[in-house]
Amino acid sequence: MFATTPLHIVAVSAGLSQPSSTRLLADRLAAAARERLAVEQDRNVEVQVVEVRDLAVDIAHHLLSGFPSAALREAIDAVTEADGLIAVTPVFTASYSGLFKSFFDLIDNTALTGKPVVIAATGGTARHSLVLEHALRPLFAYLRAVTVPTSVYAASEDWGSSGDEYTEGLPSRIRRAGGELASAVLGRTVSGASRSPGLDDGEDAVVPFEQQLADLRLD
Repeated sequence: MFATTPLHIVAVSAGLSQPSSTRLLADRLAAAARERLAVEQDRNVEVQVVEVRDLAVDIAHHLLSGFPSAALREAIDAVTEADGLIAVTPVFTASYSGLFKSFFDLIDNTALTGKPVVIAATGGTARHSLVLEHALRPLFAYLRAVTVPTSVYAASEDWGSSGDEYTEGLPSRIRRAGGELASAVLGRTVSGASRSPGLDDGEDAVVPFEQQLADLRLD
């Protein structure tokens, strides 16, 4: 039987089309995190997806007036109050989309402090995969969030991969990132170890770089 207090995972999808590969990636990452959390905790896990495209006009009005609509306020509150966050953007001009950036510009730069985040992106070619490291990771570092080691980029060809869907390619990266987010939400390191007992509740355990590399090689 599940505990009374559910865990909340929020996925922010900045895809412009409907349906979109960006939303598909957000959904699969959320499902991977929820699956791992359900296995490891006797807790209900609630997933909410924020479609930024539906808030585009509200975001523009807020940037100009400083006053959010009720729908935009609800979305911002969902992001800042989530136990874990998934942020997915399409790649435009070798970076995150303007709509994605505008949404996160509205979030106070301390509101995501210590929050576990998976960063992910979609694009037409694998050549843009470095957007995760040169654009998204610095953005969430500025917002003081804790990005998990595995970031996920999905190029067009990744969706039609003929490899083993469980152990290779995009499905494997999704499973790994979802598992790391689940571990971070539960206050563990990416290897599954408990947080060091000497740390305060608001302080995150630091995983040595060598250990992170070892964990990634084992997956």
